[in-house]
Amino acid sequence: QVQLVESGGGLVQAGGSLTLSCAASGFIFSNNVMGWYRQAPGKQRELVAGISTGGGTTNYADSVKGRFIISRDNAKNTVYLQMKSLKPEDTAVYYCNGVQSRYSWGQGTQVIVSS
Repeated sequence: QVQLVESGGGLVQAGGSLTLSCAASGFIFSNNVMGWYRQAPGKQRELVAGISTGGGTTNYADSVKGRFIISRDNAKNTVYLQMKSLKPEDTAVYYCNGVQSRYSWGQGTQVIVSS
């Protein structure tokens, strides 16, 4: 069965950094465009970063462009999200999933940015 297991979240001060990881199993990871999503309290889940199957193409929401970097390791079936210059508005639960094909959501990892 499909599993997406996110980790790496935590509490950080504004301006700080975190790196999230997502381990995937149960599907052919290297065939999937992957993305990081986030859901802030009271808001809809949004896609913040995406990466092509081979990792050569990335896309970002305007709100995180220049601060977040998405990457992947197909040998480890893992996708990463490096987050720098964090802002309080980045506070959310972060999830990974496919972009073109969606799978069952994992539990997410909580990121809290204090001002």
